Amino acid sequence: MADTRAQRPIQVALAGYGLAGSTFHAPLIAATDGLRLRAVVTRDPDRRARLAADHPGVVAVDALEDALDDADLVVVASPNRFHRPLAWAALDAGKHVVVDKPLAVTAADGRALDEAAESAGVMLSVFHNRRWDDDFLTLRRVVGEGRLGRVLRVESRFDRWRPAIREGAWREGGDPADGGGLLLDLGSHLVDQAVQLLGPVVTVYAELDARRPGAVVEDDVFIALAHTGGARSHLWAGVHAADAPPRFRVLGDGGTFVSHGLDAQEAQLRAGAAPTDAGFGRRVGVAAIHDGSGEPPLDVALEAGRWIDYYAGVAAAIRDSAPPPVTGAEAVGVLELLEAARESAAHGTVVAVA
Repeated sequence: MADTRAQRPIQVALAGYGLAGSTFHAPLIAATDGLRLRAVVTRDPDRRARLAADHPGVVAVDALEDALDDADLVVVASPNRFHRPLAWAALDAGKHVVVDKPLAVTAADGRALDEAAESAGVMLSVFHNRRWDDDFLTLRRVVGEGRLGRVLRVESRFDRWRPAIREGAWREGGDPADGGGLLLDLGSHLVDQAVQLLGPVVTVYAELDARRPGAVVEDDVFIALAHTGGARSHLWAGVHAADAPPRFRVLGDGGTFVSHGLDAQEAQLRAGAAPTDAGFGRRVGVAAIHDGSGEPPLDVALEAGRWIDYYAGVAAAIRDSAPPPVTGAEAVGVLELLEAARESAAHGTVVAVA
């Protein structure tokens, strides 16, 4: 007889229906085989109306505890300061948990969540979705094929032109306790990608500044990582880039990889596209490899971006006991490096890390 439990969709409760919840998590969950979005935690009338239009039949509830009984998996897509308490409540109820990056505002809180998940015997994963960007997938393939030789330095940027603080944007202003600022926001992606590509880190140097009038959290970030293998990562995130510098410039002793522009998935989801639509995750453009010969660079077709692979990995981790697509320990490691960056910037020193 077939095991009906194995065939039953994993019931998902989504905590938060702001930008992250409504635009990224809900569409990806809805498009993933084996997952069923069952309930969303939001009290906002406008967001409830949007939920009803976007996902008919999904229940809106006032608080997470109202959704726990029927949930197998809780996805936390709230502002950063609520990541720990919401994830803790879900873990305490024995639920699997996905948390939008960062896992928590501090590494200590993130470590406590990871230990709680291990003690409860449930999955904890963090939405470091930029591992599945088109340019990063392409870069990992090119490096894996040895086409750059030995990688010496990775230059990686998330630069924007946003010279004025947006009203009501908690990531850009307000209370620093909310966990706003570019270090936890885009810095989480930059550091995670660097570690995935080049491995563990031995030293961190950083410069962090709040440049815009009225800014109380950093909006200008530079981080330099020295990796155990000898390579270095130079990472930037800022809001005063009116030009369009390369997204990636990766130097090896056999060539240089260069790509421009951003992965298309965020823009496509914001425009209302579904991850199952034809052409989703693809954009016009190519990366290039320069070999120093003086000949034109070799064009490299970009792979399709595949954020949906993250949630496919979550489903496999819950159903088949596969490794989570991003582990809690990996997310804690990123937070530890970001805290080392804060220490470096505060004292103007290079910080050694374990």
